[in-house]
Amino acid sequence: MTLFDWLALTLFAVCWLGYGPLLNLLARRSGTLNDDMAVVRRVWMTAMAHREVRLVDSQLLGHTINSGGFFASTNLLLIAAVGSVLFGGQQALEGFASVGAEDVPARLLTAKLALVLVCLSRGLLDFIWSIRQLNYALALVGAAPEVDTEADRAALGTAAADLLNPALNAFSQGVRGYYFALAAAAWLFGPQWLALGVAAAFCLLVWRQAGSPAARAVRNARRLLEP
Repeated sequence: MTLFDWLALTLFAVCWLGYGPLLNLLARRSGTLNDDMAVVRRVWMTAMAHREVRLVDSQLLGHTINSGGFFASTNLLLIAAVGSVLFGGQQALEGFASVGAEDVPARLLTAKLALVLVCLSRGLLDFIWSIRQLNYALALVGAAPEVDTEADRAALGTAAADLLNPALNAFSQGVRGYYFALAAAAWLFGPQWLALGVAAAFCLLVWRQAGSPAARAVRNARRLLEP
């Protein structure tokens, strides 16, 4: 590996592993979409605990679980595709390199594909954990009593939100894995492409979290929903 490879790989590690702290630092004034959505979901779960009929709440959670299952299945297919090249032997690597990847030694090409595989595998684990937590949240919705004290309803809504928010944060981390997997795939064409891909993915993610129309809309909704 050249010096440029190491520098680009270091940038990748900093942006991928330090995404959360860096995002909070860059968006400390405006806040982030994830933080605003955490408040929105907490209000949702509190309202759920006060409803006698929770059919809509269970349907919404079921739809979210289906979305997580779709992404997890897609992720698994991508892992299988990358793994078939990575573990397919020298002939598979040579055939893959012939379609336009940078002409590098087989060991370095293996490292580049392994980075893509690591990103996808981490995303798959996040999706699996998200689906499990969403199922737990769905069970809480089903277990919510129809008649109880106000304090109990508020406590149940808080407990459900404390379960739902980490579940959907894990879902967001899984989706984020796609962005960094694409950036890692750019390394196949050279270290400069890896650096450019990481910078583009990171800037796009930060913009969507802090400055996109969706982020502004949810920020305004949070102000209306917060007591």
